[in-house]
Amino acid sequence: SILHQKVNSGNPETKCPFCRKPPPCDLNGEVELNTMKRIEANDPAATRQKGMKCYNKGEYESAFTYLTKAAELGDYEAHYHLSRMYRDGRGVEQDSKK
Repeated sequence: SILHQKVNSGNPETKCPFCRKPPPCDLNGEVELNTMKRIEANDPAATRQKGMKCYNKGEYESAFTYLTKAAELGDYEAHYHLSRMYRDGRGVEQDSKK
């Protein structure tokens, strides 16, 4: 994550202040694995972030699934992104009321 990169930029022995582990070396594989673990643990922020990754790739159906789950878990940003999807008709039928 960006936090891990910033934390590690000055001192190679620096650890993440949240998980107390050094940042992953394999940024693509390990970060994705950690994100999926967080999603499985019902972390709303991780679920929203995954939804936005899907959205930005044009994978609107997957984005809708992740963003809906994040919204159900109480993530207010996910509600906002879902409303944009409904407004624009991306991955869902266009509905300006939702």
